[in-house]
Amino acid sequence: QVQLVESGGGLVQAGGSLRLSCSASGNIYVINAMGWYRQAPGKQRELVAAITSEGTIDYGDSVKGRVTISRDNAKNTVYLQMTNLKPEDTAVYSCRSSLATMTSDRFLDVWGQGTQVTVSS
Repeated sequence: QVQLVESGGGLVQAGGSLRLSCSASGNIYVINAMGWYRQAPGKQRELVAAITSEGTIDYGDSVKGRVTISRDNAKNTVYLQMTNLKPEDTAVYSCRSSLATMTSDRFLDVWGQGTQVTVSS
């Protein structure tokens, strides 16, 4: 069994910063991509940032220049550093990973439960 556990969400004032972490645990064999998505009330879920095992990075258009994704492969952990936060960044941020377990015959799409980020004006 595999799970993704997020941490680091919370309440921050506009212009502030937050760092989110997501750690994968369980009978993991290999992790391909890890990333962050967000969903605000009444809006569709959107990509924030994603990073592959080789280090290829993709950022969502709405956060480019304000967030940095990084990954510690040894710890199966991905980080999201967010700066200059805006009220419109308020959302539930969820971690996502494409990974294979010791017993799976294909890559699995695994999601964390999400962490709330609230930016006050």
